[in-house]
Amino acid sequence: MSVNRIKSLAGITIPDSAIATQATELLLEHGTEFIYNHSLRVFLFSSLNGKRVNLQYDAELLYVSSVFHDLGLTPHYSSPDKRFEVDGANAARDFLKSHGLPGESLQLVWDTIALHTTIGIAEHKEAEVALMYSGVGLDVMGEGYEHLSPENREEIIAAFPRSGFKQSIIPTFFSGFEHKTDTTFGNIKADVCAYMLPDFKRKNFCDCILHSPWSE
Repeated sequence: MSVNRIKSLAGITIPDSAIATQATELLLEHGTEFIYNHSLRVFLFSSLNGKRVNLQYDAELLYVSSVFHDLGLTPHYSSPDKRFEVDGANAARDFLKSHGLPGESLQLVWDTIALHTTIGIAEHKEAEVALMYSGVGLDVMGEGYEHLSPENREEIIAAFPRSGFKQSIIPTFFSGFEHKTDTTFGNIKADVCAYMLPDFKRKNFCDCILHSPWSE
């Protein structure tokens, strides 16, 4: 995949450190143009949200988290039995560990990726976790769209096109966990399975309680 490396967009500097560059290379190698554009938009939207509320955060760690956040959907990083968010988080942690980053940075990036679809929790955690959750929500569901200026929106979309995003993102999600639909139990990706599979039967938490081995 050939892409144009952009250093700054919408007033946001895109990290180009050795770690950031190598993370981008992994995204280009194992991802798709669709996931690449989405991931870069997520970083930019997350950063703009941080700038808007004057929130301090580590731009490099947020960038690496954005780059890896959907790589768990790709064949290279997908496990047979873990949530795709966990696969991406594990991959990012291994990557950063190989660069000698401290444990607290590894854990922060792991949480940022693993929780990026977890409604009601991610937004209350550290800045990087909350910001990427907001960036994903903006790109996927339009959450906070009203805070994005037309100028910034047009500049970002011109550089990293959505290219039929609304029609493509659900099948893209599904392709990453269609071999392990049980991993969507208790999270919003079960909605994706129900949309893509007419006969999909969700696992039910109440059934888990009532059909447990306990007698009472």
